[in-house]
Amino acid sequence: MTQTHASVAARAAEVFHALSDETRIELIHILRKGEKCVCDLTSALDAAQSRLSFHLKVLKDAGLVTDRKQGRWVHYELNDHAFAEAHRLLTGLEPHAVLHLKKAEGCC
Repeated sequence: MTQTHASVAARAAEVFHALSDETRIELIHILRKGEKCVCDLTSALDAAQSRLSFHLKVLKDAGLVTDRKQGRWVHYELNDHAFAEAHRLLTGLEPHAVLHLKKAEGCC
């Protein structure tokens, strides 16, 4: 199934929005070391659970993190496939990719 430019742009906006916040970047850096319980994340960032829940939801909605429940705790980890996709989305925005398209389409 071929994606349209609009659907690729919408997905890129969703992913890059999720990556556009300092707290979410800090969460990603912590999760790079492996799965963490939300209690560990609140402790590591010295932040309220409600604040982190919001940021984790944005990351989860963008597909960048996954979660699993164990008892009353939720554990989060990075989704490797989503980061590979983010890399492809960013690569598609590189200037040389745009120049190549202009040459192929012709320019006035």
